[in-house]
Amino acid sequence: MDFETARFNMIEQQIRPWNVLNQQVLDLLGAIKRERFVPSELQKLAFTDCDLPIRINGQDTGEFMLSPKMEARMLQDLELKPLDKVLEIGTGTGYMATLMAQQAAHVTTIEINPEIANLARANLKKEGVTRIKVIDGCGFALAPTLGQFDAIVLSGASPAMPKTLLDALKPGGRLLVIVGTAPVMQLVLARKSPDGQAISKPLLETLAKPLQNAPQPSAFVF
Repeated sequence: MDFETARFNMIEQQIRPWNVLNQQVLDLLGAIKRERFVPSELQKLAFTDCDLPIRINGQDTGEFMLSPKMEARMLQDLELKPLDKVLEIGTGTGYMATLMAQQAAHVTTIEINPEIANLARANLKKEGVTRIKVIDGCGFALAPTLGQFDAIVLSGASPAMPKTLLDALKPGGRLLVIVGTAPVMQLVLARKSPDGQAISKPLLETLAKPLQNAPQPSAFVF
């Protein structure tokens, strides 16, 4: 398979039409080899417009990589800066963390499945990626113990806006999360104002698998 042609077509036919026009983001998508972060038997599907299953030793884990256009859109909307400290909830194969590490000072990424966490560590070591720390555990529980971050991103959906992650943002920080339950989900960008208030802005409608232990909406009581 001609991976370079497939990568070019992915960028031009999927990602640009999704209003991902930041040249640094597009350059990163061309430079970081996505196919090296997917199971070998799925490499030919690495550039398709769909979520890809994460497999270990040929077995599905029940988790997924987000589609290339969603990862690209998230990377653009985070507006990462060279001194930023980033937190990712849901490491997956390590591909998104690798993209973010090229733009930020450091990425901390938390994965609840130990086997997937080890897969990500192996991928990062194989690719010589630095400035990334992979932590085993539940990101929603651990985030408050890790200090504050300039940017936080979730690799899956959360039925409700996660308050613990908003609290883990520095003033001026950004939280990017897919909020809602199927069939109504939105990619939402929340910014923390200097006085600590979170201002949320819906960006687009989409669908994604909810992350384990993600917060649920408050139930109405009549």
